[in-house]
Amino acid sequence: MSDRITSQRIARELEEPVEEAANLAKKLGLDPYPVNYWIVDHDEMNQLIAYDGFQTRYPHWRWGMKYDRQRKQTQFLGGKAFEIVNNDDPAHAFLQESNSLADQKAVITHVEAHADFFAHNQWFGLFTGGETPNAAAMLARHADTIDEYMSDPEIDREDVEKWIDTVQCLDTNIDRHQAFSSATQEESESVELDDIADQLDELDLGADVVDEVFDEEWLESQRDDDETATIPAEPEQDLLAFFWRHGMAYDDEAGKAVEMTEWQRDVLEILRREAYYFAAQRMTKVMNEGWAAYWESMMMGEETFAGADEFLNYADHQARVLGSPGLNPYKLGKELWEYIENSVNRREVIERLLRVEGITWRNFHDVIDFDAVQEHLAPDSMVNVISSDRLASLDPDDPRIDGEALERARAGEIDVGSYPWKVLTEAGMAERHYSLAKPQNRGFLRRTGREELERVSRYLFDGARYANVEEALAEVNHSAGWDRMFEIRESHNDVTFIDEFLTQEFVDDNDYFTYEYTQATRDFRATSTDYEDVKKKLLLQFTNFGKPTITVHDGNYNNRNELLLAHHYNGVMLDVEQAKQTLERVYDLWGRPVNLKTVVKEIDEHDLEVAKRREREPDPEERGKLIRYDGETFTTEDLAWEAVEEIAATDIDYDTKPDEWLA
Repeated sequence: MSDRITSQRIARELEEPVEEAANLAKKLGLDPYPVNYWIVDHDEMNQLIAYDGFQTRYPHWRWGMKYDRQRKQTQFLGGKAFEIVNNDDPAHAFLQESNSLADQKAVITHVEAHADFFAHNQWFGLFTGGETPNAAAMLARHADTIDEYMSDPEIDREDVEKWIDTVQCLDTNIDRHQAFSSATQEESESVELDDIADQLDELDLGADVVDEVFDEEWLESQRDDDETATIPAEPEQDLLAFFWRHGMAYDDEAGKAVEMTEWQRDVLEILRREAYYFAAQRMTKVMNEGWAAYWESMMMGEETFAGADEFLNYADHQARVLGSPGLNPYKLGKELWEYIENSVNRREVIERLLRVEGITWRNFHDVIDFDAVQEHLAPDSMVNVISSDRLASLDPDDPRIDGEALERARAGEIDVGSYPWKVLTEAGMAERHYSLAKPQNRGFLRRTGREELERVSRYLFDGARYANVEEALAEVNHSAGWDRMFEIRESHNDVTFIDEFLTQEFVDDNDYFTYEYTQATRDFRATSTDYEDVKKKLLLQFTNFGKPTITVHDGNYNNRNELLLAHHYNGVMLDVEQAKQTLERVYDLWGRPVNLKTVVKEIDEHDLEVAKRREREPDPEERGKLIRYDGETFTTEDLAWEAVEEIAATDIDYDTKPDEWLA
């Protein structure tokens, strides 16, 4: 890729950091995919970013647009690409040759944590059916297939690009909660049948046989079922699969809908498959980036993987990543993981302390010396301070000590000055990095509320009683926080992660708040620090990748072969102009008129003026609307509330601006 001599030199310099970062990750309990690292130059990095982290993608103009945007961002806005890693087995990560050694180490540790997340989060397993991915090969096959279509003299290249543009407008409209299966496998087995009576006539059966086997009541029931059947039977969230099975292409020359060609159906399924592959990354952005930032910080900072002469550069690196403006998934994710770890560890300590004779939830804060507790929670010096001159005092039979590694260290085969963690087991690492013993978390146990203490006490099952605090704390499980984090890593996505673990305590600790655009003052105002409000605001950003949820409701709307789509309104209106542009694309996939029902909020001008004078927000009225496109013109009509009641919001933040949703 980049200059061969430069790449080889940098690769040699990074061989040890790459190997030891993987070793350190495993000592901490991570179990990542193997990672192949590539050295690339600045321009190649921009290309990879444009290609979503892969070296080969199908030919299309949008990659050039993304490349140009990335190039200008780094050139004029001072942006800096730190890492790219893709979900594959083995994973592939790309290191920019111009980055400093501290930056390279930060990327490598960050990547190892990403590879662990890819390997264990169930949402990534949905695409592969639990198998490990082979994404690079899949995307290369897709690229070859589409390139062949574009090179085919009987197919207009512009038609292929236009078809890709059309499908890409809908690539978030898939059923992201279901395991991927090919649309060819999902194709309905039910077909439109001719009248059953006519088919029986063709069989030339005797009248007595027909009357005996196929009575009139049975024939009528079959007619009724066929006449009333709707497509789809239930609202369909995977629009791309629906169009593969039932859609048609609009032919400009013929002026009507025609059957999709083989290449159109093939490209549609290719892009649908890629949408499902990338869905898990979109669904777990906060979790995944927070997970990687958490373990990177521990490895680089607390385990001094960044050398003394590299630490300031690394600190600047992390500050830039965590300090990025706007909704920052690195910062939010890392803070949530740390809060979960602290909360689980606190619960573990509280349960021990509440079993000490004389300590109850009522007198907890009065009788406990929290400074003394902090000292007892500090890691044993045996795991906290490891040096060559202390190796002789380490006990190889201690469960916190890796006996085999200790023997090698004593023989001089391991440099404990650079890699002290090598002589520890995962249990030793958990104690060494116990979260409640860290200075920044000193007050976390102390501020436990009486309500939580009472709740823990109420559900505390009978167990060992302790004579004193020291005896209780000696049995604290230092791995409890990490164990719970590993469980959450496997099962959650961003929506469930935020919904379950974002609490009022977290919001207060990290200074989160909501802000709204006010119609009365035409500006933004901070409105709430209540965790429910913050949670709603965040969930709007992550539900369905932060995009409107659209489903197919009827493929024979009004019995005219028109398509009826529905916007599942969550309090945020569609941008009507963008919705119309999308309906134009949908028309190309259906070939006949398309309809979209939604809910809009309308504000009476008089009510708005009154609200302005009273310095309050006006109350909008929600109305059902149907937008129809027939291939030439748009029409909009009112719908009765009963027609949109099933897609209307319930308990959602109604004040968020539409352009925040669509950004």
